[in-house]
Amino acid sequence: MEPAMRKKRVLIVDDDHNVLKALLRLLQDEDYEVITADSAMEAKSVIERQEVHMVISDVVMPLTSGHKLLAWVRQHYPEIIRTMFTGNADLSMVMRAVNEGEIYRFFTKPWDPVELKLSIRLGLEKYDLEKERRVLQTIVRQQRSELDRIEEEFPGITAVKRDMTDAVVLDELSDDDREQIKQWCVRH
Repeated sequence: MEPAMRKKRVLIVDDDHNVLKALLRLLQDEDYEVITADSAMEAKSVIERQEVHMVISDVVMPLTSGHKLLAWVRQHYPEIIRTMFTGNADLSMVMRAVNEGEIYRFFTKPWDPVELKLSIRLGLEKYDLEKERRVLQTIVRQQRSELDRIEEEFPGITAVKRDMTDAVVLDELSDDDREQIKQWCVRH
């Protein structure tokens, strides 16, 4: 199964077990797996043991806050989508969360079930798009490197000539050029 086709995993972190149960009930029929943790320490352990695609964390928790947890996630697992929710949000809290954890979304309790489900779906799509972007960037870098190597061996081969209508003009290859290219293809 391709990575994008595997079931996504959403980790919900809150020290309030009633909130965790309510979210598990709300999200039980979705097409992603929902796992829970009741502390930042437990969440870190889960993330280190298994692949997680999105973390939704409460802000106010004992010992380690949601801010610090998501900042840690950002530092160690930047590809994970980070979302926060809280029962008592103020503007400074939201700004701090955005600045420290580069969060994707911020929700207040009680949450709107439709909005929360949609946000999770869109967050997981963002995860897939970002992963695809990283793969494509790697391919482009490899291809650029290969073109640079070919250009070194055959100076001018990657140059493109155009006519007045901007159509590509192809030069005739000499027999020597054809032979060099043939030998290069055999070697590679």
